[in-house]
Amino acid sequence: MGHKNTIFLALIIVLITNEGMAEQHAVGGSQGWDASTDFKSWVSGQTFNVGDQLVFKYSSGLHSVVELGSESEYKNCDVGNAVNSMSSGNDVVKLNKPGTRYFACGTLGHCGQGMKVKITTVSGTSSSSSSSSSSPTSSSASHCFTSLLLIVASFIASLLTQF
Repeated sequence: MGHKNTIFLALIIVLITNEGMAEQHAVGGSQGWDASTDFKSWVSGQTFNVGDQLVFKYSSGLHSVVELGSESEYKNCDVGNAVNSMSSGNDVVKLNKPGTRYFACGTLGHCGQGMKVKITTVSGTSSSSSSSSSSPTSSSASHCFTSLLLIVASFIASLLTQF
């Protein structure tokens, strides 16, 4: 029965570790999703991993976020065939697989003025982005979730030892 407990706890630790490594990237850093942000420079200091999230923070009504389906649409600022469109002012996009995704502001003329970003997601889980890209709220929420999982895992492990 002891081996089952060890295997169970190992699985829980793996789940907790993977959850704890996922990051939220505030697109544009402290400037956010804004026409004055240098997105090429911001992206160059980031590593985007599968499981991470992009958070677009902006003034709703002034800007929006559209996900474009191809590099050609990205380069030409062709926002007419967007695969996704968001306008809440606090939009979250999960990076669920490796590859390149393209985002632009859907407000007329903003993409052409540089309000667009190309994100390449890698399959690794190493976390090397700058601290200004992470949201303190998401970090504390992640720690709470991790603590909760640890408590539940301990409880289940104690139940298993009784059998």
